[in-house]
Amino acid sequence: MTGLARNPQLDANGGLRHLLTLEGLPAAVITRILDTAVPFAAIGEREVKKVPLLRGKAVFNLFFENSTRTRTTFEIAAKRLSADVINLNIGASSTSKGETVLDTIDNLTAMDADIFVVRHSESGAPHLIAAHLNATGRSHVHVVNAGDGRHQHPTQGLLDLFTIRHYKKDFRDLSVAIVGDVLHSRVARSLVSGLATLGTPDIRVVAPRTLVPTRVEATGVRVFNEMHKGVAGCDVVVMLRLQNERMKGALLPSTGEYFKEYGLTPEKLALAKPDAIVMHPGPMNRGVEIDSAVADGERSVILPQVTFGIAVRMAVMSIIAGNPGPRE
Repeated sequence: MTGLARNPQLDANGGLRHLLTLEGLPAAVITRILDTAVPFAAIGEREVKKVPLLRGKAVFNLFFENSTRTRTTFEIAAKRLSADVINLNIGASSTSKGETVLDTIDNLTAMDADIFVVRHSESGAPHLIAAHLNATGRSHVHVVNAGDGRHQHPTQGLLDLFTIRHYKKDFRDLSVAIVGDVLHSRVARSLVSGLATLGTPDIRVVAPRTLVPTRVEATGVRVFNEMHKGVAGCDVVVMLRLQNERMKGALLPSTGEYFKEYGLTPEKLALAKPDAIVMHPGPMNRGVEIDSAVADGERSVILPQVTFGIAVRMAVMSIIAGNPGPRE
């Protein structure tokens, strides 16, 4: 067996079976997803926005953790592929009555589920579900990780990569600064993995010391604790929100002090390259990590990120279901 076959996300031929993480995903697979998303993005501009690639397939959105943007874009993506979409109300489901997650998966699989889109507050939950399906001979049922704890958010990482490639074309000559609460950000972890795999030579994380993961330099990034140095000369500035719901103890003096030091203002953005783009995975906290003048400015691509997210999620679900993308 090759190294590809040992990756639990891939089948024996190196095809994508599940999407659980960007860490360790081959560059060819990431590039295929990005390439497949291009014609899907064009579908959004048509009067009729549907294609029949997942007709007859059932996509179950299992969100054990609250989400608006991610769940909505997955639902839109699946419906544009003509799938039957079931949004499970976890609060009213049997898991709230003591049923285990894997028992829930077994019951839903018995209802002929084809794809599970899973968001969970516990790191590794989508991996556990995928391993369970593979071990019980149901590898035809696919799992897409829509965010697990502080671990990974691979489709967000992919749509960020798609956005960067759309505006900057080539990863091999870029400086990308990821600014903010890197410690708690699964988005940052996915994006760093993807950028490194695609050959980005200069990946920076910019944050106060209390919000920088230990040994993060081992992933190939450069760490800056001063924002004016971290964003200087960058092509891409990715802002992250403060994830107060995941913080334990006082990691920052105040949001006002944080904005003063790490909030992206027009003055700080001026230190980046003149054609630098500004990104944010959302939801944004204006006046905390980003100034409205920047968020709504001409260098912001925050709203196109959201639009591209639909196309990227269409590409992922189409590929794991074994369907080619549409013709351009």
